[in-house]
Amino acid sequence: MPPPVPNFDHLLRMTDDRGTFEHALFDEPRHEHGFCTDDMARVLLVATRQRGAEPAVRDLAGISLKFLHDAQDAHGMFHNRMHRNGHWEDRPSTDDCWGRSVWGLGTAVAHSDDGDQCAQASAMVERAVRRRSPWSRAMAFAAVGTAELLAVQPEKHLVRAFLVDAAKGMARPGNDAAWPWPEARLSYANAILPEAMIAAGTALIQPDLVRQGLDLLGWLLTHEMQHDHLSVTPVGGAGPGDHGPAFDQQPIEVAALADACARAAAVDDDPCWLDGIDSAVNWFLGDNDGQVAMWQAATGGGYDGLTPSGPNLNQGAESTLAVLTTLQQAQRLVTAAP
Repeated sequence: MPPPVPNFDHLLRMTDDRGTFEHALFDEPRHEHGFCTDDMARVLLVATRQRGAEPAVRDLAGISLKFLHDAQDAHGMFHNRMHRNGHWEDRPSTDDCWGRSVWGLGTAVAHSDDGDQCAQASAMVERAVRRRSPWSRAMAFAAVGTAELLAVQPEKHLVRAFLVDAAKGMARPGNDAAWPWPEARLSYANAILPEAMIAAGTALIQPDLVRQGLDLLGWLLTHEMQHDHLSVTPVGGAGPGDHGPAFDQQPIEVAALADACARAAAVDDDPCWLDGIDSAVNWFLGDNDGQVAMWQAATGGGYDGLTPSGPNLNQGAESTLAVLTTLQQAQRLVTAAP
């Protein structure tokens, strides 16, 4: 059975002409909580990756690009939190919002068919990569975005120099076969670390880095499977002695695995990567530790987390975007199939 087609209805309902509201009470946007750059970077990513998008979805790309443009300061850093009335509530930084912005912008350059948007996004990436972040996941998100950009604009020397630096700083797998993860504990967005290794190794023609990324992703995928379904790292993280299932599980963890498996499948023919994407889709459809659906098929809204008693029925932006990106990866495989 083919995977469901991405449904943008709820995301569109969560969005006004300024941005996509971060939180929801069930399926109603909570305007009082405002907007988040982390989310808007993901909105840009899913909007520009959607082939044959309807005009309303194409408009999302313009809204999110304007939001990110306003979020970026002259030094390449990004604000993350915007009040509902449009003023920024924090100082610019090179935290995750910076890395995710580069990720979304680089993806837009690689996939958008709007020349003006591509040019603006490319210029913003070049401004952003003059910075470096002390945070591994911020650097990993940025590495994936710059690798995306270099695939279509290989002449961007400043972007390539950033990716070289990012690759040098990537933590390699450890020597303990039972726990090769380069951190003492799994935390959040874990799959972005091996995905960044695969993306950077491919762009820079470093096959050893690609292989290390594939090996680390393979371990993570196996570690996050329980009884033939995904049982992802909970919000509190997980260490070598922890055993699942554990809660709350976040949809963004599933989406990160789907993205990483799709990147792995592009460079390696091991069927485990396609199986990983199928498992991610099936997690949302109900093949998970709760045996419950984690989205609203009629609207595309994603539930905010899997708890011991079932889904958190609020449908915020992050979870809805996690559904969309996972289904997009599955849909791309269907489209590419002979």
